[in-house]
Amino acid sequence: MDNEEVNIPEELDNIIVLNDEEGNEVEFEFLDLIEYNGEEYVVLLPMDETDAEEDGEVVILKLEDTESDDEESYVSVDDEEVLQSVFEIFKEKFKDEFNFVD
Repeated sequence: MDNEEVNIPEELDNIIVLNDEEGNEVEFEFLDLIEYNGEEYVVLLPMDETDAEEDGEVVILKLEDTESDDEESYVSVDDEEVLQSVFEIFKEKFKDEFNFVD
């Protein structure tokens, strides 16, 4: 399998799989990486609508450093002010691409 090229369908190249609290795999569409107050946050859209409380609701997770360069860790954000600020940056950045409903 050396030097073989793997073709990933273009529509799937922004899909990430995370494990929830019960260890179940959950697929998300990666929408953006936002930097806020020196920290990085990912904005994700659940692929399975049953994972979202409302249609089109995004998930914002904080990116944390790990000891491995090949691995990233995501943690939930409990600070409502940080979540709102990150989401406002996301909305401004993508105002022409998404129809946001308050």
